[in-house]
Amino acid sequence: MYELTMSLNPKSKTPLYEQIYEFIKEEIQNNVIQSGERLPSTRALSKHLVVSRSTVELAYEQLLSEGYVEAIPCKGYFVAKIEGIYQLQKRPEIKVEPISSGVTEYAYDFTPNGVDLNSFPYNVWRKLSKECLIDDKAEMFRLGGNPQGGEYGLRNVISSYLHQARGIHCHPDQIIIGAGSDYLLMLLTTVIGNCHKVALENPTYGQAYRLFERLSYKVCTVDMDQSGMRIDELEKSGGADIAFVMPSHQYPLGCVMPIQRRMELLKWADGGAEGRYIIEDDYDSEFRYKGKPIPALQGSDSNGKVIYTGTFSKSLAPSIRMSYMVLPEHILKIYQEKCRFISSTVSKVDQMILQKFMEEGYYERHLNKTRALYKNRHDVLISSLRKMKEILEISGENAGVHLLLHFKTDDSEKDLIEKAAKQSVRVYGLSEYCVKDNEDSTGKAVILLGYANMNEERIRAAVQLLCKAWK
Repeated sequence: MYELTMSLNPKSKTPLYEQIYEFIKEEIQNNVIQSGERLPSTRALSKHLVVSRSTVELAYEQLLSEGYVEAIPCKGYFVAKIEGIYQLQKRPEIKVEPISSGVTEYAYDFTPNGVDLNSFPYNVWRKLSKECLIDDKAEMFRLGGNPQGGEYGLRNVISSYLHQARGIHCHPDQIIIGAGSDYLLMLLTTVIGNCHKVALENPTYGQAYRLFERLSYKVCTVDMDQSGMRIDELEKSGGADIAFVMPSHQYPLGCVMPIQRRMELLKWADGGAEGRYIIEDDYDSEFRYKGKPIPALQGSDSNGKVIYTGTFSKSLAPSIRMSYMVLPEHILKIYQEKCRFISSTVSKVDQMILQKFMEEGYYERHLNKTRALYKNRHDVLISSLRKMKEILEISGENAGVHLLLHFKTDDSEKDLIEKAAKQSVRVYGLSEYCVKDNEDSTGKAVILLGYANMNEERIRAAVQLLCKAWK
């Protein structure tokens, strides 16, 4: 029998049984205690260590469960044979010096992807969550009758909202709910296949461009003018049969596609092969500050060529991870045939909370409040930027939560960003969104400023620093 010599520390935060377990395990791993050797009995070891027998039994049970020792009835505990299976070695301790992450801390960040989370209706969401869970129904945690597209109640209320707010004609079955737009585009690939060539606007939403590439689509970009994607360039794109566009508020340029260009785009989709489609990304249509909301392109589509996608990330919060896609009737049939086995990726509970949130009018009230909030910040930002009107011009200010600064000076985009950074203000260059060209058609630098996550006071202070940096 192997005699164990160890000392326990009663003042340690590590329980006594764990100290015993760790000591014996290390002795076995280091081959100090050989396989087949008998360990002291629980009574003998507890007496030797002056601890309770149950403490030793806990340590031995852990060693048994991990396979370090074996219990032989009427004989005792023996070390298991492990050295022939795998050489257990303790990793040497490596001291790593802390290194800089390379991320600069900014006092002000004009991110164009910001959302004001302080305005989120936490109390209402908490109340609706409680109402959904208060009945303790087991059905709440089942997949539901039609899990593949999402809860019918939520799809029904989204259908009504889209008809009233966006002029979209669809029934609830056409709506597919998913955890984020990325997932929905991946799901769409399962339906229509990836043997297509996708044309995106340039500059464009980089995440969509990268995703289509990773999904093995052929990808190209089409230049834009003030009306959006140029149809003549789209025709010359070398066989593109899917156009990914943002007609209501193009990102990042912020332009709105007029009715004439929309009709030209729909004509392009109708005029080619049967497999031509338009994917309409309507990511932030809720926020418009001049005139009436622009109707969705899908509302003008009579031939089932537009696949519409929307999200609650901008209007509520990104972490809710709830987006939706409206499929034309003929694509819906393919989806039902091919994807019947795929369950919805959004929690049933979250769907029911959002359903109540929309049905009881909270969503509309939240949009009105947020729209007014962003409008105030939008006005303050434009007013503050007038101090620099001799060196820059503003565009894309009529919708969304960001605008663009077109510089009249010869400063490069990189220089402008670095000058702002020295004042602890983070700004963003248009080149991040360009696949081909790094600047606009005039050859001048363009900077993006988002204002959703900065209040009026901080916007004024940040622009004051930008004036100091750029003038």
